[in-house]
Amino acid sequence: MSIGQKIKNAREDMDMSQNEVAALIPMNQSNYSKIERDLQEPSIAQLRRICQILHLDPNFLLNLGNYEQISSKDLNLLKDFKELLNKYTH
Repeated sequence: MSIGQKIKNAREDMDMSQNEVAALIPMNQSNYSKIERDLQEPSIAQLRRICQILHLDPNFLLNLGNYEQISSKDLNLLKDFKELLNKYTH
């Protein structure tokens, strides 16, 4: 999975729009959209901010960890946990 797709999935999991994330970086929505579509690479500062906003581990985003061994069952469990956590913390 590409960096842009990972960012898009995380944003959608958090129920945020591209405009909301772009405003928090800050950058314009058009350029942020290009990052999600892998048409533009984010700067280091933008990448750091995206990870902070979307609660992404940079190792996962950049394929530096060993995330390929996580099963789909574990991923579903993590997604369910994230939804439960969001429900009680927002």
